[in-house]
Amino acid sequence: MAYKITEECVNCGACESQCPSEAISEKDGTRWIDPEKCVDCGSCVDECPVGAIIAA
Repeated sequence: MAYKITEECVNCGACESQCPSEAISEKDGTRWIDPEKCVDCGSCVDECPVGAIIAA
């Protein structure tokens, strides 16, 4: 199960630097997780300061 970033994202980029599979990038002024690249490790969830990353 991949993760997704909700509309609560403040585009801080903390999650992107923690993603070991480089699945997170910026898209339309917010961060986005590519479900094809996501390895379900959850590293991004712990880094998000606003809790905007959830299981998809």
